[in-house]
Amino acid sequence: MTNKITIFWFRQDLRLSDNPGLFEAAKNGLVLPIYILDDEIANAGKMGGASKWWLYNSLKSLDRSLDNKLNFYMGDSKIILKNLINENDIGAVYWNRCYEPWRIKADTEIKKTLEVECKSFNGSLLWEPWKILKSDKSFYKVYTPFYRNGCLRTSKPREILPKPQKLSLLKVSSQKLDEFKLLPDKNWYKKMENYWDVGEVSAQKKFQEFLENDLLNYKDGRNYPAKKNTSKLSPHLHFGEISPNQVWYGAQAKKAIDYSYSKDVDQFLSEICWREFSYYLLYHFPQLPQKNFQSSFDQFPWKNDKNFIKAWQKGKTGFPIIDAGMRELWQTGYMHNRVRMIVGSFLVKNLLVHWHYGQEWFWDCLVDADLANNSASWQWVAGSGVDAAPYFRIFNPITQGEKFDPEGEYTRHFIPELKHLSREFLFQPWEADERILKSAGITLGKTYPMPIVNLKASREESLKAYHGLKKVIKNS
Repeated sequence: MTNKITIFWFRQDLRLSDNPGLFEAAKNGLVLPIYILDDEIANAGKMGGASKWWLYNSLKSLDRSLDNKLNFYMGDSKIILKNLINENDIGAVYWNRCYEPWRIKADTEIKKTLEVECKSFNGSLLWEPWKILKSDKSFYKVYTPFYRNGCLRTSKPREILPKPQKLSLLKVSSQKLDEFKLLPDKNWYKKMENYWDVGEVSAQKKFQEFLENDLLNYKDGRNYPAKKNTSKLSPHLHFGEISPNQVWYGAQAKKAIDYSYSKDVDQFLSEICWREFSYYLLYHFPQLPQKNFQSSFDQFPWKNDKNFIKAWQKGKTGFPIIDAGMRELWQTGYMHNRVRMIVGSFLVKNLLVHWHYGQEWFWDCLVDADLANNSASWQWVAGSGVDAAPYFRIFNPITQGEKFDPEGEYTRHFIPELKHLSREFLFQPWEADERILKSAGITLGKTYPMPIVNLKASREESLKAYHGLKKVIKNS
């Protein structure tokens, strides 16, 4: 323990438990806890509206847990840290690592510049991305060997750390959270307050409820948006209100107590590691948010029709499972993962819209918007990424709706104008005759839109464009 003050710099680790950097800082004695809103270095990666709303509420929760002693700053992190060091008796600066390319660059510069001890820790990932390599020291480009041969055969994830037993906190002159202006003037975000409880306590409660009530049958149930077999922990993980280590060991403990959970726990942990894989790809291929991993897609003949993009964004494509997903996103800041794949495939392959447009819309609307996950997932569905779905795999929104929302509960919830339509026609209302539509209170083109594309024709056009691209590549 030293007599000097240790700055602990909160970032995407807005929790007290299992926080490696905070745990070590507390050992030194007096801790100056800070949060810096330094969004300018992100450039195109600046937070979207839904993320800002979540961050605001998460910081409020964290501040309460720190007895209102969290110090808020906005601006260049390096300059703010230098000023704090000059104005206070600072002996060290600790933080947990972030993995966005600009943060890695900024952190490296900060460590070189500050004239006090600087230490960073892993509080966000189960395994550091530079430690999982193939035998030839290259990085994995396919998920299954990454997970089975890389992750599961390397050392176990770090054990969970408790909250610091003693946390002596210092409050100095700083800004107020409201000065960040994270909440927009329009109250569109109010609707999300009905769906989410934000903060570390809420994250832990949600995880425990998932383990007790919804983990059983997760392996199959996770594909059905009307079922509750998903954890919805993604925003809590992104903002660090719960750590992946807590999730990893918590799920394994459930399996140890009751082996009937075995297949569901194994599937759940595999899905958690898709998050690891996304960060892994971003670390080894920092251009992932901007560039096609498969450079051949640079020549793909996208249409990028503005009317199609707008209809997709607003949930007015005329395809009910697509529109339900897009309306869920707008109303809740979230979308079920199966539906994310369906709406992504539809945008890229049926509408021939570049995945960048989908990536940008999700970035602004998702409370779990995450650079690594968002980029890797859009490249996967587009066929341009690492271990991507083949481009010729085109999700059919009719059969996907019928298979994964068989009772229509999810679709009717988000498209109430179709709630009286029978299952036979729910996912293709244009096939119903006028009598059936009238009895359900539907006038296609007025109360619910006609399909904006012909599924068969758009599929054929998409495949034709793909095969044309293959010929160009072959002859080049």
